[in-house]
Amino acid sequence: MLQLCQVRYTYPGWPPVVDGVDWAMAPGEIHCLVGRSGCGKTTLLKLAAGLMQPEAGMVLLAQQPVMTPHPDMGFVFQSPNLLAWLSALDNVLLPITLHRAAQPEDIAHAHDLLARMGLSALAQQRPPQISGGQQSRVAIARALVTRPRLLLMDEPFAALDAITREELQNDLLAVCQAQGSSVLFVTHDMAEAVYLADRVTVMAQGKLQGEVQVDLPRPRPSDLRYTPRFNALCAELRAMMDEVR
Repeated sequence: MLQLCQVRYTYPGWPPVVDGVDWAMAPGEIHCLVGRSGCGKTTLLKLAAGLMQPEAGMVLLAQQPVMTPHPDMGFVFQSPNLLAWLSALDNVLLPITLHRAAQPEDIAHAHDLLARMGLSALAQQRPPQISGGQQSRVAIARALVTRPRLLLMDEPFAALDAITREELQNDLLAVCQAQGSSVLFVTHDMAEAVYLADRVTVMAQGKLQGEVQVDLPRPRPSDLRYTPRFNALCAELRAMMDEVR
């Protein structure tokens, strides 16, 4: 699905922030990238999305070079970045209406995504009228409305309270399973990474330093977070991060 081949990127005056990364993910996979602030994970995500171009190496989506943001990709930023003067429904439809008029099937799909996110009753509300967690749900629905094969997410739940964050994790897993989307998810939260991912990769000093295979069943019930195996995987991930700091 996505492949990075010896990708390198340097900001002027600094050592490489992404330094010779080789990495790949399969269709339908959820892959989390964790690491301390400044390790290069957000830059790597932007390179994967085609928002930035590597100074060396290549990014491939389904074996084709990624030179600009691709229609088969959806991106969710740290902030929802909704347009305050549009309704929740119109914000979801924005990736379509920027290019053409929305068709009845587009509107039906947007309504379905809002329903999956528990927002059917709020479709006509504008962002200032809904909560931060609801805005994040709208942003996820917006990223999925074009039915992308790959969803790229940059710490989209970081500013939310713990309960809302867990609810959104469950919503994300459900809707991505329904659409068959692959996900590359950047987070600081090790428990979030283990709960969401099939694989978790640790990044430090611009390189991918290690990986944890998450052998937990799907679908993942909320009480999975309190099981011994879940805690053991979190401990394994923490130990790996301490080794490469």
